[in-house]
Amino acid sequence: MATVNETRIVFRATGITKTYTMGDVQVHALKGVDLDLYRNEFVVLLGPSGSGKSTLLNILGGLDSPTSGKVFFGDAELTRFTDSALTRYRRKHVGFVFQFYNLIPSLTAKENVELITSISDNPMPASEALEMVGLKERQSHFPAQLSGGEQQRVAIARAIAKRPEVLLCDEPTGALDVQTGVIVLEAIARVNRELGTTTAVITHNAVIAEMSDRVVHLSDGRIADIHSNSIKKEPSELTW
Repeated sequence: MATVNETRIVFRATGITKTYTMGDVQVHALKGVDLDLYRNEFVVLLGPSGSGKSTLLNILGGLDSPTSGKVFFGDAELTRFTDSALTRYRRKHVGFVFQFYNLIPSLTAKENVELITSISDNPMPASEALEMVGLKERQSHFPAQLSGGEQQRVAIARAIAKRPEVLLCDEPTGALDVQTGVIVLEAIARVNRELGTTTAVITHNAVIAEMSDRVVHLSDGRIADIHSNSIKKEPSELTW
């Protein structure tokens, strides 16, 4: 099991609620969530659709704001940030990976990654980021010349090229078959292991939870359970 440095809390969320108003209807996506995430750890947020996983991840990543409650990133209170401060926070500290790859079709894999390195303070070379996800030989290919799994790995390389402290992944294997999903999960696990990036992965697939340090179960906008894995499995060891 990877060492979790509990002396360094990366995120502390307390009393987080999120309510969306849709016409006359109010949707309570989060209903009082308390959660700490620690440096270097790999966390899986597990739960069915509508349980609040993506809403929580978006709030931690500065893509959304809670209706009430507080979120701290280190000593900084994100819930007091202005929009411009949140933009700087996302640009400097957070890498995002989504279910769909959002690559620019007219750019090569390397050029897609360079979009991020060109606006980062201390980026790794785009070719190094692509090598980390096993695409050293594919960096001159365009998205249309890459498989779905390769495109997702380009998206991971793009996310990590700025050396983020946090990597947030929302259903990164949701659009992939099992074999390809394993390759993508191996890339994410390698980033967590070698860069020490605090990594949170959303999934509804309980199998993926077996590769994490901790599993956070969400249900109906609340945290139903948190448990640690005494033994972390490699993606190739998971039984699908």
